[in-house]
Amino acid sequence: MGQTRLRRPPAPTDAERARSVAARGGEAALVGTGAPAPVVPLVHHLFADGSAVLLLADDSPVLTAIRESDGAELPVMLEVSDRAPVALREPVRALLWVSGWLRIPDPGTARRAALQVADAAPHPELLDLGHGATLVKLTPSSAVLADAEGTAALAPVDLAAARPDPFCRIENHWLSHLEDAHPEVFAALARHLPAPLRGTPGVRVRPLGVDRCGLRLRVESADGDHDVRLAWQEETTTAEELRVQLGLLVGCPFRQVADSPDQAAGQVAEERES
Repeated sequence: MGQTRLRRPPAPTDAERARSVAARGGEAALVGTGAPAPVVPLVHHLFADGSAVLLLADDSPVLTAIRESDGAELPVMLEVSDRAPVALREPVRALLWVSGWLRIPDPGTARRAALQVADAAPHPELLDLGHGATLVKLTPSSAVLADAEGTAALAPVDLAAARPDPFCRIENHWLSHLEDAHPEVFAALARHLPAPLRGTPGVRVRPLGVDRCGLRLRVESADGDHDVRLAWQEETTTAEELRVQLGLLVGCPFRQVADSPDQAAGQVAEERES
């Protein structure tokens, strides 16, 4: 007889997960610039295809390197860290690396790009453009995503064709609220853990992420951390569907086990295309 193969729970595609990381913003740093340490931009904003707008202090060594480079473009890698919604021992749940070319646009193009970023994600430091800060643009050539689902290489066209998960912008608020106000939910979810984790003393079940396919948990124990994905019975795209599916996982489908995402973080909006 052949061995039984365990089927992995369904998950959003690699490109969808990468787009969700980009949409959430996260923490960014430029690496591979020749500077002695990663360079953290004052402001960063990623677009659908992985291209990015970055605001750098005028004394940044990256600006000097761009001006001294042949063709006035600098090969760099932008690293975006996606952090969990609650304080975990290992808080980074995904990394997105975008490789490409960095250049300084002309002043008019820079102002228009800053206005575009301000419209999507207002940031007070954008007002420093031309007054101690310079805007640069990253043209992507490739991207790599690493998370609990695995590692994947992506082309800009793959990113542009995908959409972020419908819950990517509200999950942090909702899951942190769920852990603070409804710890009994995670106690109930522990029954779905793999048998070795269920029997480990001192296990703590924490929220890691939520998406259209399921709920992601971080299981913290004395022997290390383990990420577990629990699949919904049906794919979800609305706050009400998400509430119902969570109730089914907890084991009480007729009770509102926790405030819905609408109540905790506002109505799920249509995704704004970058």
